[in-house]
Amino acid sequence: MPVPKNYISPVRMSAKERAFSQIQRWIIDGTLQPGEKLLDAELAETLGVSRTPIREAFQLLEVQGLVSTHPGKETKVTAIEKEDIFKMYSTMAALQSLAAEATAQTIAHEQIEQLRTINDEFANAIKNNQAYHAMEADEQFHNLIVELSDNPYIASFSASLQIHIRRFKYVFLKQSITATQASVEEHEAIILALDLKDSKHAEELMKQNFIRPMKELYELL
Repeated sequence: MPVPKNYISPVRMSAKERAFSQIQRWIIDGTLQPGEKLLDAELAETLGVSRTPIREAFQLLEVQGLVSTHPGKETKVTAIEKEDIFKMYSTMAALQSLAAEATAQTIAHEQIEQLRTINDEFANAIKNNQAYHAMEADEQFHNLIVELSDNPYIASFSASLQIHIRRFKYVFLKQSITATQASVEEHEAIILALDLKDSKHAEELMKQNFIRPMKELYELL
């Protein structure tokens, strides 16, 4: 497996948490490719842990649908199907639109400023070609809106779906600044609609923020 050899272990995490977090990231950013066989011994050596936390991480990743275990206990990265883009993004668009509509009714000024700060980080990450950091900032932006909607069902389903969308989103955010700058501008429009407490417009803008990259990504892949 082409895993990096200069891996630095994060502090204050258990061996299982470190293994899970890093393998998940390698799957999302494409270091570990769809269909690739995962070798617990090699991963254990690279991450500086025993095989047990690697196998425990595999179990968590299988629950998320990122890996699959086959007869003979062979573990592979799951494939990503192009057609899944429409299913995932359209569902997420519906969930996030609901969140934006609800949040617009109650959001406070300091929370608007939080969203602006996060979007600035998102824009800087794109400008500096930091695709993974851009993805994390984008998720922060949307997660805050979901949190403020005070709907645990939206939060739960969004979190589950987000894991799989990450693999597509990372590909999209690695594109040129011109292609991804639209996301920054859409965020700005969403923030303005929320600030004006315009629920309907916030809902429409949020849907567009997912449907546009869905279509562009489908053409890209």
